[in-house]
Amino acid sequence: MSVPVINIAQMREWESATWAAGQTETEVVRRVGKKVARRARKLTRSDDLILVLAGKGHNGDDTRAAEEFLDGRRVEMLAVPDPVADLPRLEQLLQQKPALVIDGLFGIGLNRPLDDGWKKFIAAVNQSKIPVLSVDVPSGLNGDTGDNLGAAIEASVTLTVGAPKTGMLAQAAWPFVGRLEVAGDVGLIPCPHASELNWTLQDDFENFPPRRAVAGHKGSFGHLAIVAGSVGYHGAAVLAARAAQRAQPGLVTLFTQENVYHPIASQLQAVMVDVWQPASKFHDGISAVLAGPGLAASDLPEEMKVAVRRLWRDLQLPLVVDASALDWLLTQQTTARNTLRVITPHPGEAARMLHMSVAQVQADRPRALRELSRRFGNCWVVLKGHQTLIGRAEGGIFVNSSGNPHLAQGGTGDLLAGFMAGLLAQPALQADVEKTIRYAVWQHGIAADELQAKRANWVVEDLVNELGNAR
Repeated sequence: MSVPVINIAQMREWESATWAAGQTETEVVRRVGKKVARRARKLTRSDDLILVLAGKGHNGDDTRAAEEFLDGRRVEMLAVPDPVADLPRLEQLLQQKPALVIDGLFGIGLNRPLDDGWKKFIAAVNQSKIPVLSVDVPSGLNGDTGDNLGAAIEASVTLTVGAPKTGMLAQAAWPFVGRLEVAGDVGLIPCPHASELNWTLQDDFENFPPRRAVAGHKGSFGHLAIVAGSVGYHGAAVLAARAAQRAQPGLVTLFTQENVYHPIASQLQAVMVDVWQPASKFHDGISAVLAGPGLAASDLPEEMKVAVRRLWRDLQLPLVVDASALDWLLTQQTTARNTLRVITPHPGEAARMLHMSVAQVQADRPRALRELSRRFGNCWVVLKGHQTLIGRAEGGIFVNSSGNPHLAQGGTGDLLAGFMAGLLAQPALQADVEKTIRYAVWQHGIAADELQAKRANWVVEDLVNELGNAR
């Protein structure tokens, strides 16, 4: 199950409840150390040198516990009670070019500004540009606010214990946290707290999507209609259609502008392609609609914008609106009762829809998501970007845990929209809309993670082939 995003006081209460239940700190530290070592091994190769920086507190205990499990690696353990006295030794070890530094200098209990000695010590680690695995929280970062206390380790990966801490999701913390991962199953009792924000775990999608009935046929798995593509942007329509196919609905039909019909149709085989007309209507077999990818040409007919607004208002089917079509929606426009609506803005699109700056959106992403949903009929919102958010005006908001900066390529948003709509077109997956949307976002990110692990120069067309394949 997903875990709540909690503050430091809640984490302390969780730990206290665990000790009261009979679990020992020693056993939890040992399990955390094992998790840290496992992650460190994945970040390194056999016989690589790993430098472990252990402070005086519990984070130091966690990193010291990891040494036992770092088999196959060379380990240098540097205890750091005094940063001034230990700086020369740190500089010597960094000159040996370790493959990884494990940061256990400070934990979530740090609440005071760092002195000059610690600032110089942390600066030496950061200036080395050696990848860092931080344990629980990057040393020097305030786990509640995300502010650095004069200096903070710039981690490549932060492996936090139990659940993410609120400050780690703050925009100010992103350069220090790096990739945020959760070390679960370390002996703590189930988290006794609830939160507005919830961190997605891979286990959330165990046995999902559900197994298909053996006697299923094309009609069993829905028919997606896509309205996409215009001059100069026809590739977006192709990408969305191919991604929809990876979700495996029974059928996909793409409606596009007449002047790009041939370049689009010539690239698709199983997808049916038709020319969009102002009078185009979706027949009874359609089970969901996606509108938006590649509808960015300046000469698009006004009738198309009106048609998308009409779909938003009247369509009795699930509707996903993406890309340029987001700008066509009207605030406070009513929708058909009990219908599914999803919008998928990136921060720039969200800013336009909310009439605010991108900086304002990024400063409080949950608030921006809530406001988008309120303005557009309590629709589902997928606010894309680092740690993509999924939610509505009320209820829980889910933070996606997969993905990496290499998704910052033109066309990846079209793939997400197509894949998500292809899932939502399937009647069996419409029964749990929240999980289906979350799964689409997670699968999109994990596919990029798996590609990045294989090769550094993957392109969007490679991502199409990975979508839906991660388990």
